[in-house]
Amino acid sequence: MGRFFSKNKRELVVFLATLGMAAVFTIMNPAFVKWNNILTVFQQMVLNGVLAVGIMFAIITGGIDLSIGCTYAITGICVAWCTVHGVNPLIAILIGLVIGAVLGAFNGFLVTGLKLQPFIATLGTMSLYRGIAYVVTGGIPVTSVPDSYRNIFNGKMFAGIRFYVLVMIIIFIIAYIILSKTRTGAYLYAVGGNEEAAKLSGVNVVKTKYIAYIVCGACAAIAGMIMLASLGSAEATAGTGYETNAIAAAAIGGTRMAGGRGSALGTFIGALMLAVLKVGMVVINVDSFWQYIVTGLIIIIASYFEFMQEDFKAFMARRKNK
Repeated sequence: MGRFFSKNKRELVVFLATLGMAAVFTIMNPAFVKWNNILTVFQQMVLNGVLAVGIMFAIITGGIDLSIGCTYAITGICVAWCTVHGVNPLIAILIGLVIGAVLGAFNGFLVTGLKLQPFIATLGTMSLYRGIAYVVTGGIPVTSVPDSYRNIFNGKMFAGIRFYVLVMIIIFIIAYIILSKTRTGAYLYAVGGNEEAAKLSGVNVVKTKYIAYIVCGACAAIAGMIMLASLGSAEATAGTGYETNAIAAAAIGGTRMAGGRGSALGTFIGALMLAVLKVGMVVINVDSFWQYIVTGLIIIIASYFEFMQEDFKAFMARRKNK
């Protein structure tokens, strides 16, 4: 147990901060802890959490994916079109996953094959994918998605909890297993920590980066399909700005923006904190526009915390050596 606490100090601090935040919101408005409101926190957390898992993989390798919101939109549109035209819902979901993986792989190709900086490459595909979404739909939403598809994600299990919450939890568990129990996870950290050293150690850097961006695209696709099940329609504007929240959740949870560090548990807690913050601000009647300011400040503070942590470790090491 002591080893667990020592290994996950950052995550525990964020979790305690989240509990403290929830306590403050509860004091200000006791309605915050009502079950329906807690369900709203889960609902807020799901899309951001699933997207954050994907972008965490890209960030760990020292990259970024600014196109996840557009992948989210394209997948939703394609799956909606399939289900409306009679395609079996399970096949439509498989098609959605393939679309997300292909779009993610294209980002991987730009980064590894054409040697573009991840920020520039995915900034370009963000515009490219959004344009494709508009061209395909003509700006008109795809509606009337059948219940046979919607109930797969949006159906209720018990106490009002919907299946998409279970989907999110499964995704986090898979991410935890990959990152902490497999050779692929070790390679991802190695590439993000020191790409040249990883290459000299025999790590296939190109393959590892492809895996990261494919996972990122697949997670964006899953989030898009959850959104589609929840709303029953898809449109080209869906997912706008979602990359900011996903990056924030990963950064809050301890994913180092320079790469080489991050965990599924931390990202889960980061997504939870953002959801508590957003729902709490609504409950205490804070203008929604302030959410953007708060999210931006959180990203800055979380990123700076990494430097503070490293400086503290260096300071303690110097004191020990004296």
